[in-house]
Amino acid sequence: MIRYHLAAVPFIAATATLCLAQDGPTFDCAKAESSAEKLICEDPALAALDRRLAEVFEAAVAVTSGLDAGAQTATDELRAYQRGWIKGRDECWKETDLRSCIETEYLRREGELVAEWMLEEPASVTTYLCGQGPADELIIYLFPNELPGIRVERGDSIGVGAQTSVDTPDTYYLRQMGSVTLNGPEALWEDAYGKATTCTAQG
Repeated sequence: MIRYHLAAVPFIAATATLCLAQDGPTFDCAKAESSAEKLICEDPALAALDRRLAEVFEAAVAVTSGLDAGAQTATDELRAYQRGWIKGRDECWKETDLRSCIETEYLRREGELVAEWMLEEPASVTTYLCGQGPADELIIYLFPNELPGIRVERGDSIGVGAQTSVDTPDTYYLRQMGSVTLNGPEALWEDAYGKATTCTAQG
């Protein structure tokens, strides 16, 4: 399992200063086509989110580019996933509240990137036991983003995600690993197939 140790935190700090001078989003508003892009261009707060996510994304690219092995593949996959995320963001036109959908998409993606590439210090790291042995352990990292990010390690598997929404504290989706709901010393993990397991915090 590859683990990442905050390699890009200095990069985030450096790029933040550069982005302060820019008011609009990172893309050319003259070429905006989707309803999401047009609203981002009109909304300063969404434009700021776009710039902030660009900082985080470049920090993640800095991590993948510096890997000892598979750097090019990891970077290519990261960029491809980001392109897919943009297409997903543009699907917000289907939602009743376009702005809320766009904002949530940005905050979720920020949380995912921070958790996947360990771009910030986690707010907490907790080991949960879901069975009788080490193979049944979940190690859960929570990150203090605006919409908190989550990283779950189980053996050689890693799942990343974020709090589902601002209105659902302690409930997190996980890409390819289902979801986790935290309740005091317990974590209810529902895997990608819908199987629910209650896990207990250790220590």
